[in-house]
Amino acid sequence: MPYLRLKLKQVTFALAALPLAVGLALAEDPAAKKGVTGAELKYQAGASPMAGVEMHQNVNPKAPAMSKEEFTKARQIYFERCAGCHGVLRKGATGKPLTPDITLEKGTEYLKVFIAYGSPAGMPNWQTSGELTAEQVDLMARYVQQEPPTPPEMGLKDMKATWKVLVPPEKRPTKKMNNYNLDNIFSTTLRDAGEVMLIDGDTKKIINIVKTGYAVHISRMSASGRYLFVIGRDARLNLIDLWMEKPDNVAEIKIGLEARSVETSKAKGFEDKYAIAGSYWPPQFVIMKGDTLEPLKIVSTRGMTVDTQEFHPEPRVASILAVHDKPEFIVNVKETGKILLVDYGDINALKVTEIGAARFLHDGGLDASHRYFMVAANQSNKIAVVDTKEGKLAGLVEVGKIPHPGRGANFVDPKFGPVWATGHLGDETIALIGTDPEKHKDQAWKVVRTLKGQGGGSLFIKTHPTSKNVYVDTTLNPDAKISQSVAVYNVDDLDKPYQVLPIAEWAGLKDDGAKRVVQPEYNKAGDEVWFSVWSAKDKESAIVVVDDKTLKLKTVIKDPKLITPTGKFNVYNTQHDVY
Repeated sequence: MPYLRLKLKQVTFALAALPLAVGLALAEDPAAKKGVTGAELKYQAGASPMAGVEMHQNVNPKAPAMSKEEFTKARQIYFERCAGCHGVLRKGATGKPLTPDITLEKGTEYLKVFIAYGSPAGMPNWQTSGELTAEQVDLMARYVQQEPPTPPEMGLKDMKATWKVLVPPEKRPTKKMNNYNLDNIFSTTLRDAGEVMLIDGDTKKIINIVKTGYAVHISRMSASGRYLFVIGRDARLNLIDLWMEKPDNVAEIKIGLEARSVETSKAKGFEDKYAIAGSYWPPQFVIMKGDTLEPLKIVSTRGMTVDTQEFHPEPRVASILAVHDKPEFIVNVKETGKILLVDYGDINALKVTEIGAARFLHDGGLDASHRYFMVAANQSNKIAVVDTKEGKLAGLVEVGKIPHPGRGANFVDPKFGPVWATGHLGDETIALIGTDPEKHKDQAWKVVRTLKGQGGGSLFIKTHPTSKNVYVDTTLNPDAKISQSVAVYNVDDLDKPYQVLPIAEWAGLKDDGAKRVVQPEYNKAGDEVWFSVWSAKDKESAIVVVDDKTLKLKTVIKDPKLITPTGKFNVYNTQHDVY
């Protein structure tokens, strides 16, 4: 009985220590009480492919006992649910640190309540939402008091052990061997199948389905338009030759254990010469030969944060972009908030210019002039602007909650001139930032207009130089009606209410899948917009093609092999950074 009374006191203390919003979690929707949206929770709690990586268990005598089997189960849950926020080493990223010096002091019972009910700061309510059982919550409360296991590092020798040249350059075609209009091919991610589907944008026919890494995050084109680079979240990088009779893999490599970004050299004289990929773990980037993926140089991103000047052990490479008019890659380091300008003119004497921006850098793109790079510092609610000509920070712009632009959208505002726009995960706004410091100096690097969208949960915004429309998805919005549609704005009349297109309804899918609409992508001509209608891997999905002039349904692409389609990358627009 005394033991039971002690346990009850510990639970009561833990509940009392949490905010009132968490205490009401059983009675009402917790997300609504915590100041975080359902979209944010979905985004932040993304799975890591490192769940299956073998790691050594370090026994901490002060921590609650755990068997090897329990430790392995908990480690898998952590990397599937928690590592995206709290970091591989549990030292904190967008979420708080969960290291033993903190967790041991809290104790198992407190931690169980915290994990079960969540917190107003953004911690999901894992048990009350039904995501974890009470037994799993207990397991995780004990796990976070153990010493964090460290995944293996990956050096040149390790990378070369994974490197395969499937078709050597000398055995590849010397000219294009097919009749496809390469400029209008779409590289479409089949997320859960670990493949990309190459679709002919002219005929809407499937060209080939190419085996790749898991959950391909991005597709990038070589400067010549011949080679397609795709990288999965599992850090597997594939090189696809579009000149082949049937485009397919010609080389592959693993550049780490988890990754998001790849790019290729685009400067004159360096076309197709180099590729670069950045990883989440280990925290580094690697420069490779552009036609074989042979790794040449690895650079660590570990270092001090831009604000508190504290050492961070795992600053992840979130995105990379190639400058067009000089041999330079722009590497965005998430946790330290640093933008690295990597001069690859001589990789044996690599020059790296470090620009301090804001923490939690994510994705971005060039303005219409291709001089200025705009990148979201998502958890800082800012857009950083880099002048690629001068090699310095041009501005740091406060925007809405958790900007998520993809590459963003460039167009001319009737009142304020050239702008670049971003949507947001955490609120319903679309921010328009002035990008012309010469003719519109007063508007440059400021939010000149804020549009109201359908809601939070936006992942991509898109337009085209020939279009008068701007499309904004709301993929992660918890309201199915909103997540299954897109908002369309008229560039010539931005005061006019947006028009809603029922994309998922137009897809005509037979089952009850999620049907989330994601990533508008134009064809080369700019007269069609393609949307993925994304359901679970055991449900039917589709691609919906809309006529940009009439905003009417043009066609629907369906196939049993079209499994969980997400990103679609038009070859020409990707090659030339048209957005």
